[in-house]
Amino acid sequence: MLPLETVWFLLVGVLLAGYAILDGFDLGVGMLHRFVAKSDGERRQVLNSVGPVWDGNEVWLLAGGGALFAAFPKVYATVFSGLYLAMMLLLAGLILRAVCLEFRSKVTSPRWRSTWDTVFAVSSFLPSLLFGVAVGNILRGLPLDAEQEFAGTFLGLLNPFALLIGLLSVAMFLTQGAAWLDLKTEGPVRERARAWAKASWLAFAVLWLVATLYSRIAIPRLWQAFAQPLAWVAPVLFVIAAAEFRVLVGGKRPGLAFAHFSVAIAMLLAIMGQGLYPDLVPALGAGESLTVMNASSTPLTLRVMLTIALIGMPFVIGYTIFIYRRFKGRVKLDEHSY
Repeated sequence: MLPLETVWFLLVGVLLAGYAILDGFDLGVGMLHRFVAKSDGERRQVLNSVGPVWDGNEVWLLAGGGALFAAFPKVYATVFSGLYLAMMLLLAGLILRAVCLEFRSKVTSPRWRSTWDTVFAVSSFLPSLLFGVAVGNILRGLPLDAEQEFAGTFLGLLNPFALLIGLLSVAMFLTQGAAWLDLKTEGPVRERARAWAKASWLAFAVLWLVATLYSRIAIPRLWQAFAQPLAWVAPVLFVIAAAEFRVLVGGKRPGLAFAHFSVAIAMLLAIMGQGLYPDLVPALGAGESLTVMNASSTPLTLRVMLTIALIGMPFVIGYTIFIYRRFKGRVKLDEHSY
């Protein structure tokens, strides 16, 4: 039986993967908004592809943050204090996206709508980049002092590896967003989205190869887990799913393409998790790393919170399935649309 600390490590990883897959595509849609849609009607089509689901997608981020706080409070305190400015910028972007969706079509003025379209694109790009920069810094390690508290600076977070992972995150969400638009829209928007899916997939593949080589040379610690043959299951599945995505997009099979790239995202996070474990925040310098053992809550807290999670998660999953089934099919605009 797995230790409770490991169970919670896996649970937090599942929640973050859920967020990357689901909110990833609507962040990608936001970044593509001004490129795939040329007229007001086309932009409304793009907005309404995510309109019924974007707020539910962000629940996965809240659940992931809550799980991290409950299970690994030291990690929550260190990461959120060390990455405070980046987290505030990320939250500002997410808030602005919600405002854009609600305000954009309230006034018929072309200037008003164009302004909100630009804000929507920028506020989608910012969280996409910062999400990747945060992950990159966690993989690389943070400067921690003797009390396991962050001892670095904001500028220190903008290191080459973190920025590389940030760009990889942007390319990943662009690809996921383009696949979603290929699935949900029609006409010229769909054709442009398919072209963007191919281009952003290529950027994603190149950035992934560069990041993999960089980590192999500069952060060999991340490769220790792959001494075990079973650890290669996730990388193999990732490569297969990512390659199949490109084939399926070219073959105009958007549903399967979106599903395959979702698997690729999940496997990419699994690869990162394997590289990290048992660390949660590797330490740079003389400080001690935060691990699943030294940063976890008490066994009683982990047991109680696991019970609550096992009760609550079926509701979250059930709600997600219901919403996506309720709003399945391609976008059709009416008087209630954004």
